[in-house]
Amino acid sequence: MPAPGRVVLIHGASSAGKSTLARAVQAALPEPFTHLTFDHLIDSGALPRGPEWAAVREKVFDGWHRGVAAFGSSGADVIWDHIIESPAWHSDLRALFAGRDLFFVGLHCELAELERREMARGDRKPGDAARDAAHIHAGKRYDLELRSEDGAEANTSRVIAAWQARQGVSGFFG
Repeated sequence: MPAPGRVVLIHGASSAGKSTLARAVQAALPEPFTHLTFDHLIDSGALPRGPEWAAVREKVFDGWHRGVAAFGSSGADVIWDHIIESPAWHSDLRALFAGRDLFFVGLHCELAELERREMARGDRKPGDAARDAAHIHAGKRYDLELRSEDGAEANTSRVIAAWQARQGVSGFFG
């Protein structure tokens, strides 16, 4: 069985720029990493909509979390951009990724900018970004914290430098 793959987990509110940063980091890393994001499932049309979505949402996210963990178990390195919506999710993810080389990046963005991006995208329910921004960073211990407003190029350099200098167990598990 191969050694578990490494994981760079970029966490932030909806519309904070997680996917943009993940793609830039993926392109800059000297080793091949696969970028995973729930948006890939949304964009593919694979998910049910309306009341059906509400009925299966928790099961789908549980499966998504387990799937990403299994993907890394194959030995593949992963850049995962995700929103950890609740303390229960964080607890479950700690158990799923226990013992793994995980680097936890917090991507912060000012509320006004989140709301501007959310409106410009047009593919998010208004208010998602504000709801996320109000609570998702609370109680998290990041290995690296970034400001989205600093731009993807500067933040990519910071991620690469911190990733290469990492030592010890990730704050994700603390």
